[in-house]
Amino acid sequence: MMNEKLLKIVRFVLIVLLVASLIWWINKVGIEQIRANIEQFGIWVPVVLLMLRMVSIVIPALPGTVYSVLAGGLLGFSVGLVVICLADLISCSISFFLSRRYGRKLVQTMVGEKFIDRVDRLSEKHLENNFFLLSGFLMTGFFDFVCYGAGLTKIEWRKFMLALVISILVSNPPIVALGAGVLEGGKMLLGFALLGTFTLAIITGFLRKNQKVDL
Repeated sequence: MMNEKLLKIVRFVLIVLLVASLIWWINKVGIEQIRANIEQFGIWVPVVLLMLRMVSIVIPALPGTVYSVLAGGLLGFSVGLVVICLADLISCSISFFLSRRYGRKLVQTMVGEKFIDRVDRLSEKHLENNFFLLSGFLMTGFFDFVCYGAGLTKIEWRKFMLALVISILVSNPPIVALGAGVLEGGKMLLGFALLGTFTLAIITGFLRKNQKVDL
């Protein structure tokens, strides 16, 4: 239990440090200069961000939040949101179908022995019988584990995909807006981002308290 709590703290600190370093670097160089340089690479920057985000979801031990912030800062809110939503839709679908097709043994290989208990606890929450509960879990910061956990249940893939799309459309905009708002100085975007992340934090806290799942 102590090691798991320590891992959460380390993960959170790393994300904060990465975001802070990113903000410092962009402010030093200048967002317009960076975006001008990015345009020279054409489609490759969005593709690289999409691939990095996908890998961080399929292999949940890797933090992926920073890529959402990065996408908003470097690509702008609209393009960044499309890239992150597309990455989440593809990678979460892959996680679900891998879990559904190959079962717990493969999931344990993908997430590691330290995290397989979290997947088991999520799969035992009768997600197939409660659409709103499934959608709520998919909006938390550990949605990648939820996808694997849902694949181990008997939930229909159409029901899962609908919950996934809803959760992506609700949970991604605030994080991408955070990157775009902070790095561009957009007060409206930043305000929306803070309100959205606060709402997501409330959802996570509610699920932790009422469903007794260690998120």
